[in-house]
This record gives sequence, C-alpha cells and structure tokens, in this order.
Amino acid sequence: MRILVALLGLVFSLSACAQEASSEYLEGKEYVLLEQPVRTADPSKIEVAEVFAYSCPHCFDFEPMLQAWEKKQSKDVYLSQTHAMWNPQMEPLVRGYYTSIALKVKEKTHMDIFKAMHLEHKQIITPEQWADFFAGYGVDKAKALSTFNSFGVTSQIKQAEARARSYKVTSTPEMVVDGKYRISSRLAGGHAEMLKVVDFLVAKVRTERGVTAPAQ
Repeated sequence: MRILVALLGLVFSLSACAQEASSEYLEGKEYVLLEQPVRTADPSKIEVAEVFAYSCPHCFDFEPMLQAWEKKQSKDVYLSQTHAMWNPQMEPLVRGYYTSIALKVKEKTHMDIFKAMHLEHKQIITPEQWADFFAGYGVDKAKALSTFNSFGVTSQIKQAEARARSYKVTSTPEMVVDGKYRISSRLAGGHAEMLKVVDFLVAKVRTERGVTAPAQ
C-alpha cells in the first residue's frame, strides 16, 4: 500500500513538473528578444503593443480575443496598437486609423471598420469614403476630411512606420511586450497561444522590475 501511495505521489509530482514546464516559454522559440529596445509611451507601466492592419483577415479574427484579453489586465499593463504600412498603397488605411484616434472615435469604430471590410466587403479608401464612414458616428464630414489630411495625422503615420521598423515585425498581427520582446502567432503556435506568451512575458517583466501585479 505504501509503495502504491509513493508511486501515485511520484506520478502527480511528474505531472505537476510537466505542467509547470509547459508554462515556460523560451527566447528564440516562442518569442524574440529585440537587439535594440524600443522606448515605450509610459515606462512606469508595461506596454503590450500590437502591430495590425485593417486589410489583414487574421487581425480581424484576433481583435475580439485581444479586446477580451485587455479587459482582464491589471492596472500596470496597457495596450497600444500600431497600424502596419507594408507599402504606399496601405496609407489610406493607416491614415483612416489615426484619423479615428484624432477624432476620438476609435473605440466606437475600430471593430466596425474590420467588419465593414471583411464581412460587408466595403471599400473605405478615399478621404470621402472615410468621411462618410465617420459621419455614421456623429463626426462632421468637413472635420473628418480636414483631420484625415492633417499634419498631425501624417506625423502619427511617420511615427507608426518608425515604430514598426524598430519592432522588426514581419507579419500581422504581431505583439511586442515592454518594447523588447516580440511575439508572432507563427512562433507561438496560434493567436490564443500568442496571448499566453504575452502573459508569460508580462510576468517576466514584473520579475525583472521586482514588482508584483497590482489589483485590476
């Protein structure tokens, strides 16, 4: 009987060890350490940055998962999003995204833009099409057009391009934790797995800083 109990104890111990090991992720395997860290917007918190594109169907699929993940985070974690621009043809989409931020309607329009493009197959490309779209959220068309073509939005686009280059992203969606750990769904093994790696890295950053997670 004692032998049986000992064997059962060993089995449970090995199982626990295996489970603990499965929760560990390795640099160069599930995530990449950037050679040059990228400055974050708020160093007092842990930034989790996503690089996405409205034209990307994988980003559309990932967005609800990302929003659900964000709602569960503690106060020391914040999400930032950068629209990728792989080529000049993508500029109207990038400009539309940063226009929504400038107009303070991003929270209302972000997922709806994805749906309009991927479910309704609408084209939102020209400044007029963007102005019409934003008008559906109470934005004056003239204001939308002037904002779309503004110097401020152009500056945001240039900053986004520089940020994405610094992140060394190769596809969308990809994520960067604390400006130094990059994760892709390819490396992680899927979208859900990518968020698990993000959680692991957020905990790793807390350990590096010698802090604990605050209340949500």
